[in-house]
Amino acid sequence: MTNLLTYLQEKRDRSRGTEDLLVIRNLTKIYKRADGGEFLALEDINLTIKENEFVAVIGHSGCGKSTLLKIVAGLEKATYGSVQLQGHEIRKPGADRMMVFQHYSLLPWLTVRQNIRLAVDEVLDYLTPTEKRLIVDEHLAMVNLTAAADKYPDEISGGMKQRVGIARAIAIRPVMLLMDEPFGALDALTRGKLQRQVLDIWDAQQQSVMMITHDVDEALYMADRIVLMTNGPAARIGEILEVPFPRKRNLQELRNTREYYELRNHALNFLDHHFNQED
Repeated sequence: MTNLLTYLQEKRDRSRGTEDLLVIRNLTKIYKRADGGEFLALEDINLTIKENEFVAVIGHSGCGKSTLLKIVAGLEKATYGSVQLQGHEIRKPGADRMMVFQHYSLLPWLTVRQNIRLAVDEVLDYLTPTEKRLIVDEHLAMVNLTAAADKYPDEISGGMKQRVGIARAIAIRPVMLLMDEPFGALDALTRGKLQRQVLDIWDAQQQSVMMITHDVDEALYMADRIVLMTNGPAARIGEILEVPFPRKRNLQELRNTREYYELRNHALNFLDHHFNQED
């Protein structure tokens, strides 16, 4: 039987970095306060993400990074402006965008396999049970969780839980993967391994990624571009850095280059400058 995953991937007919996928124009987000006033969270955000591009968004806590991601996910609505995916306005959540949260979001009464299968059943309901099982099995193998397939979330480690969340998100082949500090709750060793694994999956799957992070080194290692946010309220995109390092990247080798530290220091100086402005 033809590999179903290959078929689904070819169906998207995409090639890295050639076309605009996500277009955000003049986005502003205002929250109503309990006292009747308003809070301006994001102001005049303009950003374009290309097909199969990996973009990291970084900034201090409270700068609206997660709010921006939730708007792209369809979990919140912009007050003003436009957010389009493949030319269509985003108005609600959809299977073309899947979210990976920092705190796993697994259903504790379902096994690892069942947590992944739940997403496949919901979105790929036109497939046969055998085809669905093949997709789940392939993604379990992709994140090295075949041996833990029948365990429950409270029986596995934090790193394994996050791998379940990633497998669940990518199993339905979204055109865009949204990640909200996906490695923030992990220890350094687990975080490094999972970062490499996500990059391998992204390279094989050919899909766009928008990732929120606080970690400049993580952004330099993983992203094609880094969006630097100013502090809130009225947070804006202060600068966008192009990351010039070729794929596949070796973090140890990168850290021995002058270019890596120039970019790293530039990003840190930007964040430090805006942090000091808030004092």
